[in-house]
Amino acid sequence: MPLHVRSIAISAAVLFFFGLSLIGWVSGLSPFTCCKRAVAGAIFAYIVTSCAVKAINAIVLNAMITNHMNQRKETKGAGRD
Repeated sequence: MPLHVRSIAISAAVLFFFGLSLIGWVSGLSPFTCCKRAVAGAIFAYIVTSCAVKAINAIVLNAMITNHMNQRKETKGAGRD
């Protein structure tokens, strides 16, 4: 079953946003600077995560198709004997 790209990417972006905000706040940066860096990090995390999940989906889908094709070959081969 393919993974849901958008929900996973949004979850990762939210985690990165709050994580970077917390790191900036602990470092003593101004709130505006923390916000800009956190938004940029969240956008980056969304893009990277969505690409990674799409790649994982492609690999899983390819494996499922290959498995199904192998099963059909086995059943056709068994019927001929």
